[in-house]
Amino acid sequence: MKVFKFGGASVKNADAVRNLGKILNRYDENLVVVISAMGKTTDLLETLVRAYFEKNNSKWEIFSEFKNYHTEICNQLFGEGKTPALVLEQFDDLEEKLEKKPSLDYNFEYDQIICFGELVSTCIVSEFLNASGKVNQWIDARTVIRTDDLYRDANIDWELTEEFCKETFTFIDNNLYITQGFIGSTPANITTTLGREGSDFTAAIIGNVLNAESVSFWKDVPGVLSADPKKMAGTSKIDSLSYREAVEMTHSGAKIIHPKTMKPLHNKGIPLYVKSFLAPDDAGTVIHEIDHKIQLPPIFILREHQVLITLSPKDFSFISIEDIDRVVNFLIENRVKVTLMQQSAIDLNLVLDGQEADWDWLMQELSPYYTLRYNTGLTLITIRHYTEEVLDWMVKEKDIYLEQHSRLTARMLVKE
Repeated sequence: MKVFKFGGASVKNADAVRNLGKILNRYDENLVVVISAMGKTTDLLETLVRAYFEKNNSKWEIFSEFKNYHTEICNQLFGEGKTPALVLEQFDDLEEKLEKKPSLDYNFEYDQIICFGELVSTCIVSEFLNASGKVNQWIDARTVIRTDDLYRDANIDWELTEEFCKETFTFIDNNLYITQGFIGSTPANITTTLGREGSDFTAAIIGNVLNAESVSFWKDVPGVLSADPKKMAGTSKIDSLSYREAVEMTHSGAKIIHPKTMKPLHNKGIPLYVKSFLAPDDAGTVIHEIDHKIQLPPIFILREHQVLITLSPKDFSFISIEDIDRVVNFLIENRVKVTLMQQSAIDLNLVLDGQEADWDWLMQELSPYYTLRYNTGLTLITIRHYTEEVLDWMVKEKDIYLEQHSRLTARMLVKE
C-alpha cells in the first residue's frame, strides 16, 4: 500500500478537487490519502479562533466566510444547493462550538476549532469521489492518530496509533481511504493538532505504522527545488535527496516538507516522493537512503520576519553554562521555538520567528537577569553546499547581524 498527501493548494477550488480525482483514478492499488484544509482555510480559521477566544462577535462573520467558501465549492461539484449531509454536519458542529463560551486555554480552543478546515475539506473530497465512481471510505483521523494533550504541538502515542491504524485501514472491503492531516486526539477523545503544516507528518506517521511501500506528497511545484521559486529566480529541481539532507533543509526552514516528517520514514526505510499535481507523469524528487556522496547545487532557504534578541548579563560577566541553562529551560517551559542560537563572550543571541513568537513578552520576562537589545525585520538565509562565490553574491550590500558556518551550511541573518 501507499500513502498520498495532498496540500491545501491541491484542493483550493472545485477544479483542483476534480484534478485530484483524476490523479487518484490513475491508481488501483491500496491507498490512504491524507488531505489538508482547502486553500488558505487554516489562516482564516486562525482569525476565527482569536475572535472566539476574545468573545468578539466578528466570529460569526468569519464563520460565514468559511461556510460560504466551502458551500460554493460544493455547488460547483454537486450542483446548486446540494451540499452533502456530511459537510453540513461539520458546519453545524462548528456553529455549535462557537455558541459556547470559550475556556481560559487558548491552545485548547485553537485545536477544537482549527480542525474543521481538514474535516470539511476531506468530507467534500470523499463525497465527490464517491459520486464520481471512485469508491472510498472517509476516516476521521482523530480515531486513529492518538496523542498526548500538548495542544497545538501534540506528541504521538505511537503504540495506540499503530494499533488503531491497523484496525481501521484493513483494505478488506475497500482499497481507498480518505482522511485528514494535522489533527489527532487524546485518549479522552479531545481534539489535538500536530503543529502548523502538520499534514505531512500525518502521512509519514501512517506510512510508518502501516509499513507503506512509499509516501508521496503532491505539490504545486515539480519537486524539491534549490530555492523557493517565489523568492528567487533560476531555481533547479533536485532529482534525489538523502533523508539527512532533507532533515537539514526542513530544520533550516524549507517549507516544502514538515520538519517532523523524515524521522518516521527514515526509521522504516520508506521513500518519500515529492511530485507535482499539475504534472503527475513527471518523476518529481525522491528522498531515500543514500550511502554515497552525491553532488548537489547550492540550496537556498530564506526565513523571513525574524527577530534577533541579544541577552547580556547585567554585571558584565561572561555568558556561562548556567545562563544558557536558565534561558533554554525558560524557552522549553514556555514553548518558545528558536530559529537560531549563538553565544559569544558576554552575549547570548536568540533568533525567533517574529510572526509566531511573543518576543515582546519574552524580553520582559528575561529583563530582570539581562540587558536586552533587539532587531526586527530580519531574514535568515541558509545556504547548503555553499561556495565562497555564492556567499559573496548572496550577502552583497546587505547588513549581516549574525553569521554561522559549518562544513556544508552557511547561515546569515541579514536586514530585509
